[in-house]
Amino acid sequence: MGLKEKLKSNPKLKKLALWMLMPKNQARPRLWVKWFVNPLKHHKGKGSLIRRRTRMDVMPFNNFSIGRDSTIEDFSTVNNGVGDVYIGERTRIGLGNTLIGPVKIGNDVMFAQNVVLSGLNHGYTDINVPISDQQVETKPIVIEDEVWIGANAVVTAGVTVGKHSIVAAGCVVVKDVPPYTIVGGNPAKPLKHYNFDTKEWERIKK
Repeated sequence: MGLKEKLKSNPKLKKLALWMLMPKNQARPRLWVKWFVNPLKHHKGKGSLIRRRTRMDVMPFNNFSIGRDSTIEDFSTVNNGVGDVYIGERTRIGLGNTLIGPVKIGNDVMFAQNVVLSGLNHGYTDINVPISDQQVETKPIVIEDEVWIGANAVVTAGVTVGKHSIVAAGCVVVKDVPPYTIVGGNPAKPLKHYNFDTKEWERIKK
C-alpha cells in the first residue's frame, strides 16, 4: 500500500496531512506547498504563462499541468483538490475562468471570459447532514482540441465537448457536444454542424 492509500485509509493521518497542506476550511495550499512542493510536482510547458492574478488552488496529491505556449489569464481560479486538471498546448484560458477538476482540456482551445468548468457535484441526499459535509461526486470534463467556448458559459460534470466545436456565450452544457457542432441556449442544444460533404456549417433542423 502506497503513502497516498495509507493516508486515505486512516482518518487521523488524512486530517493531519490536509492540515499541513492547506489552512483549515480553505481550498488553497499553504505557502510552503505553493513555493517548494508544487513547482516540483506539477508540469508547466515551455512558453506557457500563468498570470500573476490567477488563483492557483492546486495541491500536490492531484495532478496539474499546462502545455507549451498556453496561457491562463488574470482573475481565473484553478482547483485540483478533487481531480486532476490538464491543459494542453497553445490553449488560452480567458479572464475570470474557473476550472475545478477533474478537467482535461486539449490543444488549441479558446475560452472567453467567465467560463466555468466544474467536474464535481456536492452530495445532498442525506437531509440530516449539511450539504457542505456530504461526500462530493466527480465526473471528468473533457474539452477536445480546437474548441471555442464563449463568455459566461458553464460546462457541467461528466460532459465531453467534441473537437472543433463551439459553445455559444451563456450556455449551460449538460450533455455531450459532438465534434464539429455549434451549441447554444440553456440547456445547450445543437444549432449547427459541419457537413464534410458540402464543406459548410449547416443549421440543424428541428
